[in-house]
Amino acid sequence: MDYNFKEIEKKWQDKWYSENTFAAKDDFTLPKFYALVEFPYPSGQGLHVGHPRSYTALDIVARKKRMEGFNVLYPMGWDAFGLPTENYAIKNKIHPAIVTKNNIENFKRQLKSIGFSFDWSREISTTDEAYYKWTQWIFLQLFKKGLAYKQEMPINWCTSCKVGLANEEVVNGVCERCGSEVVQRNKSQWMLKITDYAQRLIDDLEGLDYIEKVKTQQKNWIGRSEGAELDFQIDGTDDAIRVYTTRADTLFGATYMVLSPEHKIIEKYADKLQNIDEVRAYQKEAARKSEFERTELTKEKTGVKLCGITAINPVNNEKIPVFISDYVLTSYGTGAIMAVPAHDDRDWEFAKKFGLPIVEVVAGGEDVQSKAYTDTYSGKMVNSGFLNGLEVKDAIRKMIDFLEEKGIGKRKVNYKLRDWVFSRQRYWGEPIPLVHCDKCGWVPLPEDQLPLTLPETDNFEPGENGESPLAKMTDWVNTTCPHCGGPAVRETDTMPQWAGSSWYFLRYIDPKCDTALAAKEKLDYWLPVDWYNGGMEHTTLHLLYSRFWHKFLYDIGVVSTPEPYKKRTSHGMILGENGEKMSKSRGNVVNPDDMVAEFGADTFRTYEMFIGAFDQSTPWSINGVKGCYRFIERVWNLQTIVTDEEGLSPDLEKAFHKTIKKVSEDFDKMKFNTAIAALMALINEIYKKGSITRGELKIYITLLNPAAPHLTEEMWVNAGFSGFLHDTKWPEFDEAKTKDDTVEIVAQINGKVKDKIVISADLSREEMEKAALENDKIKELVSGKTIVKVICVPKKLVNIVVK
Repeated sequence: MDYNFKEIEKKWQDKWYSENTFAAKDDFTLPKFYALVEFPYPSGQGLHVGHPRSYTALDIVARKKRMEGFNVLYPMGWDAFGLPTENYAIKNKIHPAIVTKNNIENFKRQLKSIGFSFDWSREISTTDEAYYKWTQWIFLQLFKKGLAYKQEMPINWCTSCKVGLANEEVVNGVCERCGSEVVQRNKSQWMLKITDYAQRLIDDLEGLDYIEKVKTQQKNWIGRSEGAELDFQIDGTDDAIRVYTTRADTLFGATYMVLSPEHKIIEKYADKLQNIDEVRAYQKEAARKSEFERTELTKEKTGVKLCGITAINPVNNEKIPVFISDYVLTSYGTGAIMAVPAHDDRDWEFAKKFGLPIVEVVAGGEDVQSKAYTDTYSGKMVNSGFLNGLEVKDAIRKMIDFLEEKGIGKRKVNYKLRDWVFSRQRYWGEPIPLVHCDKCGWVPLPEDQLPLTLPETDNFEPGENGESPLAKMTDWVNTTCPHCGGPAVRETDTMPQWAGSSWYFLRYIDPKCDTALAAKEKLDYWLPVDWYNGGMEHTTLHLLYSRFWHKFLYDIGVVSTPEPYKKRTSHGMILGENGEKMSKSRGNVVNPDDMVAEFGADTFRTYEMFIGAFDQSTPWSINGVKGCYRFIERVWNLQTIVTDEEGLSPDLEKAFHKTIKKVSEDFDKMKFNTAIAALMALINEIYKKGSITRGELKIYITLLNPAAPHLTEEMWVNAGFSGFLHDTKWPEFDEAKTKDDTVEIVAQINGKVKDKIVISADLSREEMEKAALENDKIKELVSGKTIVKVICVPKKLVNIVVK
């Protein structure tokens, strides 16, 4: 039979879309299942083959769940604000809204061509005014609760583009887009207090069905530690330099201090610094580096001594020198560290370079003058006064007690997590709904004035000093204060791309609601998300940010669950055929359009799931695609060998029950490749027999339907089965019929295979041993020898040890 996949796939895609076949029902009496994939940023390049891997996996789950009787919500939308679109708009003199609209149309065309069962009636875009009205509303609630504040922050600044850059946009000290020098510059930025939620973000991971590496990454990013905060007095003054340390026990080994080049103490004591010109030159040099470059472990250590001030070690009253170095960041911790070079590699390298003392305080290593001894989580204290002879854990406790008794330090829990920088000097983002009044300060826009929309313009270039393009639009900027009625100006920064993606899963629940971000009864029914799949690269930022916003919304009563996602999984990357990451520069990018055009959507979907273990990265293979195409053709041609019987034939009954069990369990466990392999094995058995009953065909195409929906729907109709395949019930298996009557076991003598024996599958160990010893070949080989022992592994092997 001719398999015209282009005609078949278009027919079903048009039908599903026009009839909105896969729309979720707001019927709260039904058992629900909310499947979620990360919505894409609609770039100009369109989909790459990595996107459909995640979408196909959850599409399989969603389709199977519908057949199991669940009311399934499987939505799609667009994370459409962002820098690439704005850069393209600037370069090509076209409004970013037009670029976004065109890109979304292309992405949607591609997704429809692959046959995903998305509920398109719930489609959203973060750039729609009706959507970002509620992004702004959430921000206002954060502001009113004191969780949004403004402060000066160092940012990566492109000297040519005149905009702030994320760390990822800085490559080797230059702007990734234009190649110009990037420097550090202080900018007033809006911040969100995610740190107030740090402990809850850790604690509430308990009990969630997240893969372990996701939980670990979240905990590491938050970086909870227990230690002490303490002050080092500046000699001859009332001022002190505050540090945080997890290793208060090593204080006797602190022989110098290091401050970030931006530390406020430098300005305060500038007139006392004898080498201020050298200090200024170093500060200028540090400002040219991104955070990533400054903290790189392998880079050579640089710094400048602050000649004119010294600090006093609070435990031994020794005067120690103070340096500045770019590896200490003002935005992390207190912007200052106490350096213990004997037990820290970075401090040791710095001490060696500048000829500073190295004092061993934890015994156990080699000569610390030759190499830092860093394995100090246990050991005894030395050269440490009242701590000498104590174990490390006891010494930490005793030192912190000492610091608290003397009033020079205190116990403190610290987090590596920093507050979220929440403003960008861009046009293409959500306007921040605040105005500044000289009399009232920052004032929120009344909620009935939301959304605050972006003004129309054809100039998206930032200002000379890096201010947002919005700052030039004075008619929009100048306004009145909602509080006192006096003159005020709007905030001209916009929100980051992370804003819209931090709550999008809530809007899918009720996308047309105009009185709230979603109706409460719908939120209560659909939340939490039952299964969320996305890339490992979004584990620390997006996943953390969305959990934070959800917890805040829970605290103010908008949602009824403390966590947004019940289950989180991640998929591996699809690499090029050469095993390298796909990129245009390597020439190894695979376009899904080409694959669908040549082989069809069902082949493409099946291959994406068959390519390898879902959570592992794996290279693309065109030969693998062709193999899946041949498999799909073999499925289609089953129609030529169908008999009229409705049930299962006796010789395939066990094979079908086993396959139903295997496919059902593997789909639920993300073992999509082995599920498809089981279906491939079963079709071999069918062709070996030479025929398939109608009942067998019905089961087979139902099992394959989640992976290859177009082909199987067409075969369903061709066979004359009632209704549509997507509405049928998922097949069930009889556990008893998944068991083999007989199994083949290995017979060994002294661990070496001598024969294979077919035995009854339910034999006991004693019966297995008897069957092996009665085997003619084994009987002959053990004749005249002493049997020392017999080892039986049920259904696997019998090993006879002789001498």
